[in-house]
Amino acid sequence: MSASSTSFTAACVQMRSSCTVAENVSAASALIAEAAAKGASFIATPEMTSLLVTRTADLFDKAREEKDDEALPAFRSLAAEKNIWLLIGSLPIRLSDEKVANRSFLISPEGEVAARYDKIHMFDVDLAGGESYRESKNYEPGREAILARVPWGRLGLTICYDVRFPQLYRTLAQAGADFLTVPAAFTRQTGEAHWHTLLKARAIETGCFVLAPAQGGRHECGRETYGHSLIVAPWGEVIAEADHDEPGVILAEIDTGKIAEARKRVPSLGHDRGFGLPASPSVRQVS
Repeated sequence: MSASSTSFTAACVQMRSSCTVAENVSAASALIAEAAAKGASFIATPEMTSLLVTRTADLFDKAREEKDDEALPAFRSLAAEKNIWLLIGSLPIRLSDEKVANRSFLISPEGEVAARYDKIHMFDVDLAGGESYRESKNYEPGREAILARVPWGRLGLTICYDVRFPQLYRTLAQAGADFLTVPAAFTRQTGEAHWHTLLKARAIETGCFVLAPAQGGRHECGRETYGHSLIVAPWGEVIAEADHDEPGVILAEIDTGKIAEARKRVPSLGHDRGFGLPASPSVRQVS
């Protein structure tokens, strides 16, 4: 790990996104500004920051191509205004008349897009009580893992359901990741069962800090998400948590020395034997 400083303040923004893009941009911007005022130099927002809908017609009516998306310019300007690194958990970016990308954007303090990541794993599940999701119907999965440089080291970008595929995180860590982002809109049902366990496991097995900003509460479209945004240290301890599903901000001081410390105590990243492990995506490093 290369770092120009040994610590920084990170924040996760928790939201309850609606069906109206402008409303969500305003809500996110206010929370980002709050986090910046509290000293955060890296701020992350949840999956589907700008729009959370359940109907296909609503998604394709409101999603735009990246060049026409109204949320991205607003967030780029805000990052420059506040002089922060800003991870927009994801925006729905229209690719065609049939498909949308679930895309994360890492924005620099100059307001430039430093990295983009399209969610690889599609949430196609049938849960108890008739709750059912088919992301692959409308979303085009990403094809590569993304690793980006930030002032404190390297950041691996992931989104929500990706967290259930440990080979992705292992691959990012072995490629040099020090921090992992997991912006999410976990269902209440799966969140109550697995959210904390999965995020702590990803931190422990990689020796990375994990930042997981979440959607929370009952949304305008009827969907209910779990909340409980988390920041997890490399040894697996939760160092910040939203203890509810209400919109808000959590902050934590990130001591980058903890990364090497955890990996020295258990150097498992160098012990893989490769027995029947699923194929991992290629990693593209973005400067």
